[in-house]
Amino acid sequence: MVNVIEQFERFIELRDITVKSNGRVILNIQHEIIPADRITACIGPNGAGKTTLLKLLDGLIKPDTGTVSYSFANKTALLLHHTPMIKASTRANISMVKDTDSAITAAEIEQVIEQVGLRNLVSSPAHKLSAGERQKLCLGRAMLQKPNLVLLDEPTANLDPNTTEQVEEIIRKFDTQNTNVIFSSHQLAQVKRLAQYIIFIDHGEIKEKGPVGPFFDDPQTQAAKRYLHQELVIN
Repeated sequence: MVNVIEQFERFIELRDITVKSNGRVILNIQHEIIPADRITACIGPNGAGKTTLLKLLDGLIKPDTGTVSYSFANKTALLLHHTPMIKASTRANISMVKDTDSAITAAEIEQVIEQVGLRNLVSSPAHKLSAGERQKLCLGRAMLQKPNLVLLDEPTANLDPNTTEQVEEIIRKFDTQNTNVIFSSHQLAQVKRLAQYIIFIDHGEIKEKGPVGPFFDDPQTQAAKRYLHQELVIN
């Protein structure tokens, strides 16, 4: 597919990327432009390379070959599954971000606790929170880091519909605060609700990308058509 750099105010450029693990190629991306100025969803089959791509964009892992370059001074926050909690209160766990940025104020922490809906749980042991409450806590920590790009790996996996709705609303708050989001998801209904742009990845390659509407209405590759058909039949 053709990359059009001009349409993105901020973007990430990948060139000649390979990422390997135990001799197996996890990502193989020759040249792609990924927008970083809107909510973008990364979708594809299990094992396609979505989580690895998010780690690469964050800088958590380095490619075996190739380069990742940003058109902007990037400050990212990455949220993965199963983020561990220390055996302390919810407030103490959110406040951990002060260890890396002492400029964060107590007032900012209290404001974020309110924003993510954890006011009634500030004194509760964080490791005993529900999955949804832990996810809100992690999103709150991300907010306090003041990133300009948040990377979320399956942010509502295993959450009930009500909590999913609450987490999605927090994700939208990032967008309104000039913090853009790239998230992975296997929930196509969620992708349609949240995302403006799609990256479809399969077997470690970005096979197709573009605005959400055209992607769902008229996918251009056989791989995307097959994936959408299988997901819609299953779900």
